[in-house]
Amino acid sequence: MAYETSQPFRAGTGGYASFRIPAVVVTETGTLLAFAEGRVTSASDTGDIDLVLKRSTDGGRTWGPLSVVDNNGTGTAGNPAPVVLHTGPHRGRVVLVHVRNAGSATERAILRGEVSAADGRRVWLQCSDDDGLTWSAPREITAQVKRSNWRWYATTPGHALQIREGAHAGRLVVPANHSIAPTEPGDTGEEGRYNGGHVLLSDDSGETWRIGYTDSNPNGYINANETTAAELPGGRLYFNSRNDSDAPGTRADGYSADGGDHLEKPLRAQAGLAAPVVEGSVLHLGTPDVLLFSAPADRESRALMTVRASRDQGLTWYDAHTVSGLPAAYSDLVRIDPDTVGLLYETGDFSAYSTITFRRIPVEELA
Repeated sequence: MAYETSQPFRAGTGGYASFRIPAVVVTETGTLLAFAEGRVTSASDTGDIDLVLKRSTDGGRTWGPLSVVDNNGTGTAGNPAPVVLHTGPHRGRVVLVHVRNAGSATERAILRGEVSAADGRRVWLQCSDDDGLTWSAPREITAQVKRSNWRWYATTPGHALQIREGAHAGRLVVPANHSIAPTEPGDTGEEGRYNGGHVLLSDDSGETWRIGYTDSNPNGYINANETTAAELPGGRLYFNSRNDSDAPGTRADGYSADGGDHLEKPLRAQAGLAAPVVEGSVLHLGTPDVLLFSAPADRESRALMTVRASRDQGLTWYDAHTVSGLPAAYSDLVRIDPDTVGLLYETGDFSAYSTITFRRIPVEELA
């Protein structure tokens, strides 16, 4: 079967050496918004990085011109976590949470506590009320969502969500991760056991924020990292996290029955999702009751992008759609329309970071 694909971002175009870290949402009017980090001089995670956007009004078949949502001077703006408001007085608004740091601040230096608070990871928010054509000025929310002993900080990456059902309907949920200052003598803070997960919550359409659950257990078993979330029927939340520790596999997951305020149990290993150490995306189809997960499926390398599916709300998984055997890395899933799911993912013939490609996948194939 031939699948419709497009390439909204290609390395070496638009004034950027590389594009990474995809996120995608569909607006109330059906416009697709594809976000990425536009890395000016190289593919490095450090340096001059802009948060960029392309729009599609035909379901991801073609894309409009590149626009810059946030340019943090010569610093970094990235880790896009967009969410579309489906209810409330600002219905249709796109809320974009993301992070900034100084261009000279490397992840290693931040983990080691060698970077000032001003130059380290800080959290910002922008909004659009016209389907991504224009954006509000960045507004900092760091004081509301980052604790004083947290060093590294990253939102998602990938789409965030607004709860549709249950007692917490209308709440915005932005999964995130952090590192804590070391607690053992001789440690620097770079050790994986100091990684943890948490969630940002807003009950007023993004005006104010607070921290919901946190999962910071420096035991070296579950080291929550980049995290994504999906809403299950009834408003229960499912969280899935990158994990690079001694636990079986490289994924961890958990559930929240109270809108993200607490986890029902601490994040646990999910060895049913074979993957390298990499970001992944989850999406619940709504109807039918199927939960999707996208990530590379090769255990050792970032390759073999695959969409997995679960009919039991994440307890067990099966392969639903294999994209290709090519190099592939980060991804994000979106429900385009009742018949179609979109997959925005990093891939290329010889490098996972050559393009950010979009594929349209029939729902009937995934369910």
